[in-house]
Amino acid sequence: MKTVLITGTSNGFGYLSALTLARKGYRVWATMRDINEKNKAKKEELENIALKEGILIKVAELDVTSDKSTNDLVNRIRTEEVNGIDVLVNNAGVMYVGITEAYSISQVQEQFNTNFFGVIRTSKAFLPLLKKSSDGLIINISSLAGRLVFPYFGVYCASKFALEAYSQSLKYELKPLGVDVSVIEPGPYPSGLLYSGPKEEDTITLESYGEMANVPKLMLQNFDQFYKSEASPDPQEIPDAILKVIEMEKGNRPIRQAVGVDYNTNELNSKVSPIQENLIKEALQMEHLI
Repeated sequence: MKTVLITGTSNGFGYLSALTLARKGYRVWATMRDINEKNKAKKEELENIALKEGILIKVAELDVTSDKSTNDLVNRIRTEEVNGIDVLVNNAGVMYVGITEAYSISQVQEQFNTNFFGVIRTSKAFLPLLKKSSDGLIINISSLAGRLVFPYFGVYCASKFALEAYSQSLKYELKPLGVDVSVIEPGPYPSGLLYSGPKEEDTITLESYGEMANVPKLMLQNFDQFYKSEASPDPQEIPDAILKVIEMEKGNRPIRQAVGVDYNTNELNSKVSPIQENLIKEALQMEHLI
């Protein structure tokens, strides 16, 4: 029985993934912030479902922006899990949508602290345990916005582009150590992520855009209409994709795959891949890392 740790399970993809994997027989650590306050009801909901269905879900506190919170959980798992963990699913994320210039430096840092540094923080913390697994695996939940650029999603896109680069480098470097890395790039889904970020703090800059300052709001409204239509994709596709990656043979897992409405991102990935592999094989003479 593999043990899987998932970040950001209070809602959306994380919540669905915890239930999906547990129902498939995995032992799941479902982590989230504020389990005794803001997310207490969600914690109890998952625990009640697990008890009713006889599945293995343990809900634990984890704030991926905090070194202490992350290290506390690592120490707890070392104590409670004899065999450590086999899979880390970095799902926690937040999305800032607005006039890119009008986000303050501190807001950009906050965006990166969750979406990028949060992944680095958990990966560094749990890799010693993953390296001891016979099939260690990191799955990072990125976005189409890690490969394509959307206007007014500039800060979010930047954080996901950084995540993509980090993930691919990590995949090469960890292969000789027996740990796989794979990236899943969700398209637009009704997961609640669109409204998870704050408004722009730099109001003077925002005012300088005049009527254009309202464009991001209109974009969000268009997404809402799409989510209410029959064409709206099912968020369950992401947990299903996570499960499929976990159950693949080690070494055959893709570095990245777009899921859902992909705006030709998978085509982009297929065209870039040979260029990237040629760099590793020919220019760097490191074919053993692919």
